[in-house]
Amino acid sequence: MESITYKYSNKTFEDIKHIDEHGGEYRFARDLQKVLEYKEWRNFKVVIDKAIVSCKNSEFDVFNHFVEVNKMIELGKTAKRKILDYKLFRYACYLIVQNADPSKEVVALVQTYFAVQTYKRLYNGDNMDEDELIANLFRINQTKQKLLRDKVQSEDNAKNTHYEVGKKVRKAIADIGGMMPEEMLTP
Repeated sequence: MESITYKYSNKTFEDIKHIDEHGGEYRFARDLQKVLEYKEWRNFKVVIDKAIVSCKNSEFDVFNHFVEVNKMIELGKTAKRKILDYKLFRYACYLIVQNADPSKEVVALVQTYFAVQTYKRLYNGDNMDEDELIANLFRINQTKQKLLRDKVQSEDNAKNTHYEVGKKVRKAIADIGGMMPEEMLTP
């Protein structure tokens, strides 16, 4: 794990960050695709589509988080072709990482990046609820530990592990009478 942590530091995710004219932070999907080690756009597009569904189901305006853009790429010396890309704002990136292949170590690291950034934002005056942050950090850490302990290899087993740990964390919250994350105020 140490070598992958060195290869994919917080700087890796920061290196693909752009700032728009309003100070909004965003990343391009094709850059994020490379960071998350998806070799083919069609496979990464499936992850984006799942994240868009999550955004819709959370009753957020998809177009505020996922902005379709077209880029021109060169094909040889004279030909060009238009390709689809997305301008992804913070919440879109977060949803993509949550829907990405959990068997990839880099995905766990970027999930941790988001947890740490969320923690920093919380203590820099953001309105995010501390309980939600702590529950997410706990879930991420417990999932990572179980994936490592059980030496989970396949994508399906990793997804099942993520689901089962999340289900147990939610049950623990419910058992002690805590507030579920979807009931908490969002920033």
